[in-house]
Amino acid sequence: MGWKSLDDMNLNGKRVLTRVDINVPMEDGRVTDATRIERIVPTIKDIRARGGSPVLLAHFGRPKGQPNPEMSLQPLVPALEQAFGCAVTFVERPSRDWIDAQPADAVILVENTRFSPMEEANDPQMAQFLASLGDVYCNDAFSAAHRAHASTTGVAHLLPNCAGRLMQAELEALEAALSNPKRPVGAVVGGAKVSTKLDLLQNLVKKIDVLVIGGGMANTFIAAQGADLGASLQEADLHNTARDIMAAAKDAGCTVILPTDGRVAREFKADADHEIVALGQDTKLADDQMVLDAGDDAADAIARAFSDLETLIWNGPLGAFEIAPFDTATMVAAKAAAALTKADKLVTVAGGGDTVAALNQAGVADDFTYISTAGGAFLEWMEGKDLPGVAALTQ
Repeated sequence: MGWKSLDDMNLNGKRVLTRVDINVPMEDGRVTDATRIERIVPTIKDIRARGGSPVLLAHFGRPKGQPNPEMSLQPLVPALEQAFGCAVTFVERPSRDWIDAQPADAVILVENTRFSPMEEANDPQMAQFLASLGDVYCNDAFSAAHRAHASTTGVAHLLPNCAGRLMQAELEALEAALSNPKRPVGAVVGGAKVSTKLDLLQNLVKKIDVLVIGGGMANTFIAAQGADLGASLQEADLHNTARDIMAAAKDAGCTVILPTDGRVAREFKADADHEIVALGQDTKLADDQMVLDAGDDAADAIARAFSDLETLIWNGPLGAFEIAPFDTATMVAAKAAAALTKADKLVTVAGGGDTVAALNQAGVADDFTYISTAGGAFLEWMEGKDLPGVAALTQ
């Protein structure tokens, strides 16, 4: 592990610089989805219960290093106060003297860190300034851990540091899923394009036992074997790469599961006329036909494969899950994984925006062992990359 948690720190009477991700959707000055705020509540409450005062550092939007009133954190104060059950004091330009003049249990919110170009440049001067505002650094923003910014890495090198409760949960879940998993371990990798997940696939086949490929990505792999998939989404320039990944999987003893049948339609719309067609190297679809989802046999085979696993990592849907009936395979597989998890037969860790949306749509998100809302950081971790924000906590 190498990193410390809040349990390892003496916080009594300390100002605790706490990096959080509260980059929440807003409409007309109000928060429309407070999930990210709710997930940091345990950290804030824990710091205060241990006699510390949280000083929150966060970004919002992409102001490109310039103050932008539309991306101020000030409108978030009511939502934060509601979630924390206490007053939150907003400050635009803090100093240590000002912070020390606040009550010993105050929760302080500092204006958007990205209003300065020094934040994304990880400028040592900004890191020094931030460090001067606190006595301890706590990173609770795993979703920003793949960025080497002043507030995620620079300041961590200058103060006693630890992971917050959300960061701790995320790191423990990911460690259990890929660094030190119960085997056999499998992964579902779906989505539209192979090109966005090349590093991921190349890393996974060396580390896992079963790889399920779905979505538009699966079309590329099937077409690489010689199939003519008509108007289906696929990347013809990556056929060689797909074959290389299949060969690497074989060498590593990783079983790759591709859909053996698919839901095929001539138009991409809800409830479009469709048929189920066998998929393989001899498949020849009409020029206007598209594979939009894995078929029933494929969905059943994937669900059966889950029952042989101890650990499952999921990133990406198996088809165009946004519209029925092309959500069928994703829903079947998600429910199968959830049932095994509830029966204590499978550890399931899922992440990525589309994945979380699909699991919510299936009504099974709460049944998975762990759901990461981290997006880019989750993907880079799956790719085997070092995350600067995590590395800074372990040095």
